[in-house]
Amino acid sequence: MSEGAESAALAELAKRRGFFFGSSEAYGGVGGFYTYGPQGAALKSNVEEAWRERFAVQEGNLEIEAPTIMPEPVFEASGHLDGFDDMLVECAECGESHRADHLIEDNSELEDAETLSPEEAAEKISDLGLVCPNCGAELAGQSVEEFNLMFATNIGPGSKTPGYLRPETAQGIFVEFPRIKEYARNSLPFGVTQIGRAYRNEISPRKNIVRTREFTQAELEHFVDPERDEPDLSSVEDVEVCLYPATEQERDDGEYVETTIGAAVDEGIVANGWIGYFLGIAQEWYEDIGVDMDRFRFRQHLAGERAHYAADCWDAESEVDGDWIEIAGFAYRGDYDLSKHGEHADDDFTVFQQYDEPKTVERAVVDPDMATLGPEFGAQAADVSDALETLAQRDPDAFDADEVTLDVDGEEVTVDTDVANFSVETQTEAGEHITPHVVEPSFGVDRTVYTLLAHAHEKDEVDGEERTFLSLSPTVAPTNVGVFPLVSNVEELVELADDVADELRAAGFAVAHDDSGSIGRRYRRQDEVGTPFCITIDRDGIEGEGPTTVTIRERDSGRQVRLSVSDLVETFVGLRAGTTSFDDVLDANEVVEA
Repeated sequence: MSEGAESAALAELAKRRGFFFGSSEAYGGVGGFYTYGPQGAALKSNVEEAWRERFAVQEGNLEIEAPTIMPEPVFEASGHLDGFDDMLVECAECGESHRADHLIEDNSELEDAETLSPEEAAEKISDLGLVCPNCGAELAGQSVEEFNLMFATNIGPGSKTPGYLRPETAQGIFVEFPRIKEYARNSLPFGVTQIGRAYRNEISPRKNIVRTREFTQAELEHFVDPERDEPDLSSVEDVEVCLYPATEQERDDGEYVETTIGAAVDEGIVANGWIGYFLGIAQEWYEDIGVDMDRFRFRQHLAGERAHYAADCWDAESEVDGDWIEIAGFAYRGDYDLSKHGEHADDDFTVFQQYDEPKTVERAVVDPDMATLGPEFGAQAADVSDALETLAQRDPDAFDADEVTLDVDGEEVTVDTDVANFSVETQTEAGEHITPHVVEPSFGVDRTVYTLLAHAHEKDEVDGEERTFLSLSPTVAPTNVGVFPLVSNVEELVELADDVADELRAAGFAVAHDDSGSIGRRYRRQDEVGTPFCITIDRDGIEGEGPTTVTIRERDSGRQVRLSVSDLVETFVGLRAGTTSFDDVLDANEVVEA
């Protein structure tokens, strides 16, 4: 399939079969917003549940659900107000806005244009002779501006309480850390997960549900003591991964590194053990839900694209239509987030870590004479006192002089040393307050759904006719099984089909009951939406003295097997969980030649 054709074919299938389509199309629609239809909503829900099972339940992590709108001070502390920008270039002729780095990447071999400064991007646009995709006017000479991606709103009437729709789910976890740590009994390490909506006012949404203005994230914030906590890599050390390190990306002949998680961490390719641990879990999870591992890699961020707070960052990327798209990010964020909220908020964002044995330490302390500071500094007296305490901890030798100089809210003030009442005390401490570091695996649910659809979208030929089908994993397929009476005018077959469908639904399976058209057409309809198995109720199964039987057809191969109705639920439980293969079912039962 030619480049671009895969995305077009997938978009057509998605709309026709109810996976996803542009939102509000009755009113002309608006870019970057999509509605999931019945098939897509079920697929997306199954992906979310599979992620929750692996990253929350199996890892023993907590889960929360925070609001999608948060007050402005949250984003002042996090840095989103000042630094959450993309590069925008506006056409002077038609007024259409475009994302500058995307224009450059689409028209050159440069893959990381987002690392350019606005001035460098404008120069590149001129050098490449780029034109407006909307009207064809030249963009050379147009300035490139930074555009903040957050949606602004007001909380309550008027404009006294500005807020923003969250651009990521992570801040909801960080803001609530003082309370969540109590639920975790102040015991590091612990993880907190959240699956929910996030919003970014993208300049140029594109490629269906890959880049949208409203999307779903599944994020894990794993809090660790950097001095004490090390991951146990034994469960993932042998997991094989395809890595694309920054060093290889910077070489003209750079290559992928095929290795294991254990070797990658030992050799320093993945510098942080926690990152390696979550890469290993993610590799296995993506394979389990049906991502094509031949079209999957982990790519390390180059220095210029890595967030300022991230010591290291890797992206999980999938190949779709000739392009590599980011579907998850794995970042070591250090203590940046909790420290920032600790500076701005009125709460404690540290955890008390008890020592194995009490320690005797010397501490520099001050006991400022407020009777002197009050009259001299007035309303600033408390801030001066705080500044003296900070200086004592940072540079106790400064108090050897007759006076010390302090920075108080940007103003330089001088205080006599004897007013500070500086001393060094011997103290016995049972532990210390530390600001945990954060390891963040962040998954794009919509992009994962798109990847699964693209990688599962296949064509073959059956009985001389071309067949389109989605080879979706039973774990995430929107419908688990189709149930068909072979013909719809035989009452016994219809009644048994109803009973089988009801029994499977009662056991928790999503069932499609279809008696319209030829059996072949009904198979094709289910193949095209990715239903892994179809049950056919025929006369052979209800006649005779033996147990009532039905046939089960497997989607990808078209193979069929006859099975007792009494064994259906148990069989499908195993098939959906992956503990039973269809080959196992074939070996244990009568094979049907279709």
